[in-house]
Amino acid sequence: MPTKYPKPAKIVENAVCEPIAKYSAAQNQTNLFNDAVKTSSKDVRVIELFAGVGGFRIGLERASDRYKTVWSSQWEPSTKTQDASNIYQKRFGVEGHSNQDIASVPTKEIAKANLLVGGFPCQDYSVASTLKRSGGIEGKKGVLWWQIYRILRENGDDAPKFLMLENVDRLLKSPVKQRGRDFAIILASLADLDYCVEWRVINAADYGMPQRRRRTYMVAYKNDTKLAKASAKTKESEWILEKGVMAESFRCQMSEKAKVNEFEIEGDLVQVSNEFNKDKKNSPFFTAGFMCNRKVCTFDVTPVYDGPRLTLGELLVDDKDVPESFYIDAEELPKWEYQKGGKSEKRTTAEGFEYNYSEGPMAFPDSLDKPSRTIITGEGGKGASRFKHVIKTKDGRYRRLVPVELERLNMFPDNHTEGASDLRRAFLMGNALVTGIVTAIGKVLLARM
Repeated sequence: MPTKYPKPAKIVENAVCEPIAKYSAAQNQTNLFNDAVKTSSKDVRVIELFAGVGGFRIGLERASDRYKTVWSSQWEPSTKTQDASNIYQKRFGVEGHSNQDIASVPTKEIAKANLLVGGFPCQDYSVASTLKRSGGIEGKKGVLWWQIYRILRENGDDAPKFLMLENVDRLLKSPVKQRGRDFAIILASLADLDYCVEWRVINAADYGMPQRRRRTYMVAYKNDTKLAKASAKTKESEWILEKGVMAESFRCQMSEKAKVNEFEIEGDLVQVSNEFNKDKKNSPFFTAGFMCNRKVCTFDVTPVYDGPRLTLGELLVDDKDVPESFYIDAEELPKWEYQKGGKSEKRTTAEGFEYNYSEGPMAFPDSLDKPSRTIITGEGGKGASRFKHVIKTKDGRYRRLVPVELERLNMFPDNHTEGASDLRRAFLMGNALVTGIVTAIGKVLLARM
């Protein structure tokens, strides 16, 4: 049985930062899928692709019980044990869930839906690697975008009217040799399928959530929807700042030195892939934008938020409930201090090439009165690391974060990933999204469908 940790002493109650453990369905029941597929005309039927452990589903079902997931897909090609899919099925049931390569699933076998959601794999342009090493949309993972495109295209008039997608913020400027091309391909693809698209780069902590996690979120809707018709009657910049779904979900203002960039994505998809922004140093896409009929308006924005905020310290479990294996032995502490510290030293490559290496210091231990740093997939394990979170306990000892604390930082229910190893649970949270973002968007989208 998983440890039943007491809930945090302080829980923020507002539209963005909902109670961490309020989503009780995933904790207390194991098969909700039979009920979920019995939808009414008022329900929003949802397809969740690249589902992970169900972050989109949790966020949407917190937003409203009218969101009903009717089909989901999760398959990890690089691992024999399908931890994410196993957890998804354990929490939500096996019906309507696919654990096979999405490329091998015929579109006709995927349930019809109003809304398609997904955090399509982003490893090829992840912040975990440099832009020069990233493969962009042509990389092994990036090609999975075309599975979303295939499903939408082959469904024709029955394609979902609405999309909600998530990816790393680097998507807007990858690959390094053709800045912004990947995002231009995505926008052009969706425009050719009659979708308008809003996007925003959101740091969850800027809106009161407990983790500093920057990601690109996209909301798309067909040209014949109420949303698209309303946008056509509104100036693009006003839609981005005030009237659009993203603007209503997460208030913002134009950055002080921002410049509005307006342009059209020209050519077929092959031409976009080969020619878009070629030989330019900077991406034409900024942190907020809107595209319809391939016409783009984009500029940088800053968040507007004065509500309550969650910090790392408020989500910690009691030290007495932490297994001893998460504490750092005194003799190991120097290794952690070295990893976290600033460096300026000579290093040698495997080929014998000597180079100068430098990096600034990291906070050690992590601050408890601020949102946490971004959780990465390498968060788990005992080995000293620059990027793993380490906190100092009341008795002066140092420890890593336990899986439940990582779940809370992504606003998942406690013990949602229970059943996998501690190492894999950390990996799964490093791949997940902050569900509070989805909840906020989901509430606004539902009201405006």
